[in-house]
Amino acid sequence: MAGTIAKPDRLTCAPSRAARELGLRRGEFDLAVNLGLIRTVPDEGGGGRRVARAEIDRLCGEDRFPDALRERVATVGTNEGAKLMDVTPTRFTSLARFGLLVPVRFYLNRYRTVVWLYLAEELRQFASDKSNARLLTGRTPAEMRERLRAGMDRRPRNWRGRHIGFLLRQAGDDPWAHAAAVACLLDPADVVDVVEDPYERAHLNRCRPRLPAHGEPGSPAADRAQELMTASEPDEVAWFRADLAHTMETARRQHPAPRPAPEPALQQVPAPTSAPEPVTAPAEAPLAPPSAPPPPGQTPSHGLLGWLRRRGRRPTG
Repeated sequence: MAGTIAKPDRLTCAPSRAARELGLRRGEFDLAVNLGLIRTVPDEGGGGRRVARAEIDRLCGEDRFPDALRERVATVGTNEGAKLMDVTPTRFTSLARFGLLVPVRFYLNRYRTVVWLYLAEELRQFASDKSNARLLTGRTPAEMRERLRAGMDRRPRNWRGRHIGFLLRQAGDDPWAHAAAVACLLDPADVVDVVEDPYERAHLNRCRPRLPAHGEPGSPAADRAQELMTASEPDEVAWFRADLAHTMETARRQHPAPRPAPEPALQQVPAPTSAPEPVTAPAEAPLAPPSAPPPPGQTPSHGLLGWLRRRGRRPTG
Protein backbone atom coordinates (compact mmCIF):
# COMPACT_ATOMS: atom_id res chain seq x y z
CA MET A 1 0.00 0.00 0.00
CA ALA A 2 1.31 3.47 -0.88
CA GLY A 3 2.85 5.33 2.02
CA THR A 4 3.61 2.20 4.03
CA ILE A 5 7.11 2.12 5.52
CA ALA A 6 8.80 -1.26 5.12
CA LYS A 7 9.88 -2.95 8.34
CA PRO A 8 13.66 -3.34 8.73
CA ASP A 9 15.06 -6.81 8.21
CA ARG A 10 15.52 -8.11 11.73
CA LEU A 11 17.19 -11.33 10.59
CA THR A 12 20.23 -9.61 9.04
CA CYS A 13 22.19 -6.42 9.54
CA ALA A 14 24.45 -4.17 7.49
CA PRO A 15 28.24 -4.75 7.56
CA SER A 16 28.87 -1.55 9.53
CA ARG A 17 26.45 -2.64 12.23
CA ALA A 18 27.87 -6.16 12.30
CA ALA A 19 31.43 -4.81 12.66
CA ARG A 20 30.41 -2.74 15.70
CA GLU A 21 28.66 -5.65 17.36
CA LEU A 22 31.67 -7.89 16.76
CA GLY A 23 34.11 -5.31 18.12
CA LEU A 24 36.01 -4.99 14.81
CA ARG A 25 37.18 -2.02 12.80
CA ARG A 26 35.71 -1.94 9.32
CA GLY A 27 39.00 -3.00 7.72
CA GLU A 28 39.26 -5.93 10.12
CA PHE A 29 35.66 -6.89 9.40
CA ASP A 30 36.22 -6.84 5.62
CA LEU A 31 39.33 -8.97 6.01
CA ALA A 32 37.45 -11.45 8.20
CA VAL A 33 34.79 -11.74 5.49
CA ASN A 34 37.47 -12.28 2.81
CA LEU A 35 39.12 -14.98 4.90
CA GLY A 36 35.80 -16.76 5.37
CA LEU A 37 35.74 -16.13 9.12
CA ILE A 38 32.44 -14.24 8.85
CA ARG A 39 29.76 -15.56 6.53
CA THR A 40 27.60 -13.07 4.65
CA VAL A 41 24.35 -13.36 2.70
CA PRO A 42 23.17 -11.37 -0.33
CA ASP A 43 20.87 -8.44 0.26
CA GLU A 44 17.50 -9.24 -1.32
CA GLY A 45 17.10 -5.56 -2.11
CA GLY A 46 20.31 -5.49 -4.13
CA GLY A 47 22.24 -3.41 -1.60
CA GLY A 48 25.29 -5.65 -1.26
CA ARG A 49 26.11 -8.24 1.37
CA ARG A 50 24.61 -8.49 4.84
CA VAL A 51 25.33 -10.54 7.95
CA ALA A 52 22.75 -12.83 9.45
CA ARG A 53 21.90 -12.37 13.12
CA ALA A 54 22.53 -16.06 13.60
CA GLU A 55 26.11 -15.60 12.32
CA ILE A 56 26.76 -12.80 14.80
CA ASP A 57 25.39 -14.96 17.61
CA ARG A 58 27.66 -17.82 16.54
CA LEU A 59 30.77 -15.63 16.62
CA CYS A 60 29.85 -14.05 19.93
CA GLY A 61 29.51 -17.51 21.43
CA GLU A 62 33.04 -18.64 20.52
CA ASP A 63 35.80 -18.96 23.13
CA ARG A 64 37.75 -15.83 23.94
CA PHE A 65 35.45 -13.59 21.93
CA PRO A 66 36.27 -10.99 20.65
CA ASP A 67 40.04 -11.32 21.25
CA ALA A 68 40.36 -14.58 19.34
CA LEU A 69 38.63 -13.11 16.31
CA ARG A 70 40.80 -9.98 16.39
CA GLU A 71 43.96 -12.09 16.57
CA ARG A 72 42.98 -14.00 13.46
CA VAL A 73 42.66 -10.80 11.42
CA ALA A 74 45.62 -8.91 12.92
CA THR A 75 48.04 -7.67 10.27
CA VAL A 76 51.61 -6.40 10.56
CA GLY A 77 54.13 -4.70 8.30
CA THR A 78 57.75 -5.55 7.63
CA ASN A 79 59.31 -4.33 10.87
CA GLU A 80 56.74 -5.81 13.20
CA GLY A 81 56.63 -9.01 11.15
CA ALA A 82 60.39 -9.35 11.41
CA LYS A 83 60.13 -9.12 15.18
CA LEU A 84 57.45 -11.80 15.30
CA MET A 85 59.68 -14.14 13.30
CA ASP A 86 62.88 -13.09 15.07
CA VAL A 87 64.65 -12.12 11.85
CA THR A 88 66.03 -8.89 10.48
CA PRO A 89 63.79 -6.67 8.30
CA THR A 90 66.13 -7.37 5.40
CA ARG A 91 65.69 -11.13 5.77
CA PHE A 92 61.94 -10.70 6.15
CA THR A 93 61.76 -8.66 2.92
CA SER A 94 63.84 -11.27 1.10
CA LEU A 95 61.47 -14.04 2.16
CA ALA A 96 58.46 -11.99 1.03
CA ARG A 97 59.97 -11.01 -2.32
CA PHE A 98 60.88 -14.63 -2.98
CA GLY A 99 57.22 -15.54 -2.44
CA LEU A 100 57.47 -17.43 0.85
CA LEU A 101 55.44 -14.86 2.80
CA VAL A 102 52.16 -13.86 1.16
CA PRO A 103 50.75 -10.37 1.81
CA VAL A 104 47.06 -10.03 2.57
CA ARG A 105 46.71 -6.27 2.14
CA PHE A 106 48.67 -3.25 0.99
CA TYR A 107 48.47 0.51 1.02
CA LEU A 108 50.49 3.43 -0.28
CA ASN A 109 51.97 5.85 2.22
CA ARG A 110 52.27 9.59 1.67
CA TYR A 111 55.43 9.03 -0.36
CA ARG A 112 53.49 6.57 -2.57
CA THR A 113 55.66 3.75 -1.30
CA VAL A 114 53.88 0.41 -1.19
CA VAL A 115 53.46 -0.95 2.33
CA TRP A 116 52.65 -4.66 2.38
CA LEU A 117 50.73 -6.18 5.30
CA TYR A 118 50.77 -9.81 6.42
CA LEU A 119 48.64 -11.90 8.72
CA ALA A 120 50.44 -12.11 12.03
CA GLU A 121 49.02 -15.58 12.61
CA GLU A 122 50.57 -16.88 9.38
CA LEU A 123 53.97 -15.41 10.21
CA ARG A 124 53.99 -17.18 13.57
CA GLN A 125 53.10 -20.45 11.87
CA PHE A 126 55.89 -20.01 9.30
CA ALA A 127 58.46 -19.29 12.00
CA SER A 128 57.36 -22.24 14.13
CA ASP A 129 57.66 -24.72 11.25
CA LYS A 130 60.98 -26.53 11.70
CA SER A 131 61.36 -27.05 7.96
CA ASN A 132 61.77 -23.27 7.58
CA ALA A 133 64.57 -22.96 10.15
CA ARG A 134 67.34 -22.79 7.52
CA LEU A 135 65.57 -19.84 5.86
CA LEU A 136 65.47 -17.82 9.07
CA THR A 137 69.09 -18.09 10.13
CA GLY A 138 72.47 -18.33 8.49
CA ARG A 139 73.34 -17.51 4.92
CA THR A 140 70.52 -16.97 2.43
CA PRO A 141 70.29 -19.90 -0.04
CA ALA A 142 72.15 -19.27 -3.30
CA GLU A 143 69.05 -19.66 -5.51
CA MET A 144 67.20 -17.05 -3.49
CA ARG A 145 70.13 -14.64 -3.65
CA GLU A 146 70.43 -14.95 -7.43
CA ARG A 147 66.75 -14.40 -8.12
CA LEU A 148 66.48 -11.49 -5.72
CA ARG A 149 69.56 -9.94 -7.30
CA ALA A 150 67.80 -10.21 -10.69
CA GLY A 151 64.87 -8.18 -9.32
CA MET A 152 62.44 -10.92 -8.36
CA ASP A 153 59.45 -9.66 -6.35
CA ARG A 154 56.44 -11.95 -6.07
CA ARG A 155 54.56 -9.82 -3.55
CA PRO A 156 52.18 -8.20 -6.09
CA ARG A 157 51.44 -11.51 -7.80
CA ASN A 158 50.93 -13.32 -4.50
CA TRP A 159 48.55 -10.60 -3.36
CA ARG A 160 46.55 -10.98 -6.60
CA GLY A 161 46.47 -14.74 -6.23
CA ARG A 162 45.18 -14.42 -2.70
CA HIS A 163 42.66 -11.72 -3.55
CA ILE A 164 41.15 -13.66 -6.45
CA GLY A 165 40.50 -16.43 -3.95
CA PHE A 166 38.61 -13.93 -1.76
CA LEU A 167 36.54 -12.73 -4.71
CA LEU A 168 35.70 -16.21 -5.97
CA ARG A 169 34.56 -17.24 -2.51
CA GLN A 170 32.09 -14.36 -2.51
CA ALA A 171 31.01 -15.11 -6.09
CA GLY A 172 29.82 -18.56 -5.09
CA ASP A 173 28.17 -20.51 -7.92
CA ASP A 174 27.25 -17.46 -10.02
CA PRO A 175 29.28 -17.72 -13.27
CA TRP A 176 28.83 -14.02 -14.08
CA ALA A 177 30.17 -13.02 -10.65
CA HIS A 178 33.05 -15.47 -11.13
CA ALA A 179 33.88 -14.05 -14.56
CA ALA A 180 33.64 -10.46 -13.28
CA ALA A 181 36.02 -11.27 -10.42
CA VAL A 182 38.61 -12.59 -12.86
CA ALA A 183 38.08 -9.72 -15.31
CA CYS A 184 38.68 -7.06 -12.66
CA LEU A 185 42.28 -8.27 -12.22
CA LEU A 186 43.00 -8.30 -15.96
CA ASP A 187 44.07 -5.43 -18.16
CA PRO A 188 40.99 -4.02 -19.97
CA ALA A 189 42.60 -4.83 -23.33
CA ASP A 190 42.77 -8.52 -22.34
CA VAL A 191 39.10 -8.47 -21.32
CA VAL A 192 38.11 -6.97 -24.69
CA ASP A 193 40.19 -9.62 -26.45
CA VAL A 194 38.52 -12.48 -24.57
CA VAL A 195 34.98 -11.06 -24.34
CA GLU A 196 34.33 -9.47 -27.72
CA ASP A 197 30.59 -8.84 -27.24
CA PRO A 198 30.05 -5.30 -25.85
CA TYR A 199 26.78 -6.29 -24.12
CA GLU A 200 28.56 -9.09 -22.28
CA ARG A 201 31.33 -6.70 -21.20
CA ALA A 202 28.72 -4.23 -19.97
CA HIS A 203 27.10 -6.98 -17.89
CA LEU A 204 30.52 -7.95 -16.50
CA ASN A 205 31.01 -4.35 -15.38
CA ARG A 206 27.68 -4.42 -13.57
CA CYS A 207 28.79 -7.57 -11.73
CA ARG A 208 32.28 -6.20 -11.05
CA PRO A 209 33.34 -6.57 -7.39
CA ARG A 210 34.69 -3.61 -5.47
CA LEU A 211 38.48 -3.55 -5.29
CA PRO A 212 40.35 -1.73 -2.50
CA ALA A 213 40.49 2.01 -3.16
CA HIS A 214 43.79 3.86 -2.94
CA GLY A 215 43.48 7.60 -3.45
CA GLU A 216 41.25 9.57 -5.76
CA PRO A 217 40.56 7.99 -9.17
CA GLY A 218 43.18 9.13 -11.65
CA SER A 219 45.65 10.17 -8.97
CA PRO A 220 49.24 8.84 -9.03
CA ALA A 221 48.48 6.70 -5.97
CA ALA A 222 45.39 5.21 -7.59
CA ASP A 223 47.27 4.52 -10.81
CA ARG A 224 50.08 2.81 -8.91
CA ALA A 225 47.61 0.69 -6.97
CA GLN A 226 45.81 -0.29 -10.17
CA GLU A 227 49.12 -1.41 -11.61
CA LEU A 228 49.69 -3.67 -8.60
CA MET A 229 46.18 -5.10 -8.86
CA THR A 230 46.48 -5.97 -12.57
CA ALA A 231 47.95 -9.28 -13.69
CA SER A 232 51.26 -8.63 -15.44
CA GLU A 233 53.37 -11.80 -15.69
CA PRO A 234 52.78 -13.75 -18.93
CA ASP A 235 51.85 -17.08 -17.35
CA GLU A 236 49.61 -15.32 -14.82
CA VAL A 237 47.84 -13.37 -17.57
CA ALA A 238 47.39 -16.56 -19.58
CA TRP A 239 45.80 -18.31 -16.60
CA PHE A 240 43.36 -15.44 -15.96
CA ARG A 241 42.42 -15.24 -19.65
CA ALA A 242 41.78 -18.98 -19.87
CA ASP A 243 39.67 -18.93 -16.72
CA LEU A 244 37.67 -15.95 -18.01
CA ALA A 245 37.00 -17.62 -21.36
CA HIS A 246 35.92 -20.87 -19.72
CA THR A 247 33.63 -19.17 -17.20
CA MET A 248 32.06 -16.98 -19.88
CA GLU A 249 30.97 -20.11 -21.78
CA THR A 250 29.10 -21.28 -18.68
CA ALA A 251 27.62 -17.83 -18.09
CA ARG A 252 26.33 -17.61 -21.67
CA ARG A 253 24.60 -20.98 -21.40
CA GLN A 254 22.96 -20.32 -18.04
CA HIS A 255 22.07 -16.63 -18.24
CA PRO A 256 22.82 -14.78 -21.50
CA ALA A 257 23.73 -11.12 -21.07
CA PRO A 258 20.74 -8.76 -21.34
CA ARG A 259 20.36 -6.94 -24.62
CA PRO A 260 18.09 -4.11 -25.76
CA ALA A 261 14.77 -5.18 -27.27
CA PRO A 262 14.78 -5.17 -31.08
CA GLU A 263 13.12 -2.16 -32.66
CA PRO A 264 9.75 -2.90 -34.30
CA ALA A 265 9.90 -3.15 -38.09
CA LEU A 266 8.46 -0.17 -39.99
CA GLN A 267 5.04 -0.90 -41.56
CA GLN A 268 5.40 -1.28 -45.31
CA VAL A 269 2.94 0.63 -47.57
CA PRO A 270 1.46 -1.88 -50.10
CA ALA A 271 2.46 -1.25 -53.67
CA PRO A 272 -0.40 -0.37 -56.09
CA THR A 273 -1.60 -3.28 -58.23
CA SER A 274 -2.25 -1.08 -61.31
CA ALA A 275 -1.23 2.31 -62.51
CA PRO A 276 -3.59 5.04 -61.29
CA GLU A 277 -5.75 6.71 -63.85
CA PRO A 278 -4.55 10.20 -64.83
CA VAL A 279 -6.44 13.02 -63.22
CA THR A 280 -7.97 15.44 -65.77
CA ALA A 281 -9.36 18.90 -65.28
CA PRO A 282 -13.18 19.22 -65.43
CA ALA A 283 -14.58 19.87 -68.91
CA GLU A 284 -15.43 23.48 -69.70
CA ALA A 285 -18.09 24.86 -72.11
CA PRO A 286 -16.67 25.58 -75.58
CA LEU A 287 -15.97 29.19 -76.25
CA ALA A 288 -18.08 30.88 -78.96
CA PRO A 289 -16.11 32.02 -81.98
CA PRO A 290 -15.44 35.72 -81.95
CA SER A 291 -17.86 37.85 -83.99
CA ALA A 292 -16.69 39.70 -87.04
CA PRO A 293 -15.50 43.20 -86.42
CA PRO A 294 -18.01 46.01 -87.38
CA PRO A 295 -17.57 47.90 -90.66
CA PRO A 296 -15.42 51.00 -90.54
CA GLY A 297 -17.22 53.98 -89.12
CA GLN A 298 -19.92 51.92 -87.44
CA THR A 299 -20.12 51.36 -83.77
CA PRO A 300 -20.89 47.96 -82.50
CA SER A 301 -24.54 47.21 -81.67
CA HIS A 302 -25.46 45.61 -78.48
CA GLY A 303 -28.42 43.72 -77.15
CA LEU A 304 -31.83 43.27 -78.88
CA LEU A 305 -31.54 46.45 -80.96
CA GLY A 306 -28.37 45.27 -82.53
CA TRP A 307 -29.90 41.91 -83.30
CA LEU A 308 -32.95 43.50 -85.11
CA ARG A 309 -30.75 45.78 -87.14
CA ARG A 310 -28.69 42.83 -88.25
CA ARG A 311 -31.94 41.11 -89.28
CA GLY A 312 -33.08 44.16 -91.36
CA ARG A 313 -35.95 44.96 -89.07
CA ARG A 314 -36.89 48.10 -87.30
CA PRO A 315 -38.54 48.15 -84.00
CA THR A 316 -42.27 49.02 -83.94
CA GLY A 317 -44.29 51.40 -81.76
